Amino acid sequence: MSDDMYSVEQVAERLGLHVRTVRGYIRSGRLKATRIGKQYRIARADLDTLLGRATPAARNAAPALEVASIVTVDGVDRSTADRLATLVLASLNNPRPAARPLRAQTVHDEQRHRMKFVLMGDAAATAEVLHLLDAVLADGAGLLTGEDENA
Repeated sequence: MSDDMYSVEQVAERLGLHVRTVRGYIRSGRLKATRIGKQYRIARADLDTLLGRATPAARNAAPALEVASIVTVDGVDRSTADRLATLVLASLNNPRPAARPLRAQTVHDEQRHRMKFVLMGDAAATAEVLHLLDAVLADGAGLLTGEDENA
């Protein structure tokens, strides 16, 4: 038998538990195991997970970084809100090398003429969308007033 796979009896012995307790962990889903015939086999990584030990791959992995941003834009009517939402959501469809996709939600409050963007994802991708919003909403861009400077 490989050193990377353990029987229920071996796990019970290593942990100082009764065999029935280990089987109970398996049945409840607390300990992941593979059934081979009438016996369970537990992988070393699954045993380490139960014990709270990080696997070597997890220790060497880069830390996960996710950004959550809320952007508020005042003075936005319904048609401008639709244009802004379309622009931001379309920018998310561009291919990105980020490990996690950027997610966005938009909300428009017609009574207050206010729009909010909630952006969640990779820091670099979030920064790109924030730069896009800044460029579009800058004075003279014409999006909020519905004017085009080239017209």
